[in-house]
Amino acid sequence: MDSKKSFNEKTMIDNNLSNRYIDLDPNGYFIIKVDLEENKIILEHFLNNINDDGYALDPETNEPIKCDSQNKRGSNEVFKGISAKQLGIMITEERNDLITRYDHALYLGRELQKAEESLYKRLPYIQD
Repeated sequence: MDSKKSFNEKTMIDNNLSNRYIDLDPNGYFIIKVDLEENKIILEHFLNNINDDGYALDPETNEPIKCDSQNKRGSNEVFKGISAKQLGIMITEERNDLITRYDHALYLGRELQKAEESLYKRLPYIQD
């Protein structure tokens, strides 16, 4: 199989997997950012509640959390580091109470690796 066909197949599979339903982690979610001025990866943890329909709710208002909301919520905790490995160890060994689902941990590992690559290539990072 040629590499272009293989890459196109991988892209199609990844896009389909990104659109599947997932159970949210009841211990919260993370927003990942890259600060090119400070040369750091920033990992913000946010608390949430999950309703019976599987939607994330703001623990203070009990209202659904919308991805495109202009309302900025305060994070529960902020982690900063220079590598995916450093941040991964912070949230799984030093604070192992933030992630309860294996799929969440795997997702964070992939995204932190993308953020690290963006940091060192000096490119914008967009979280999937």
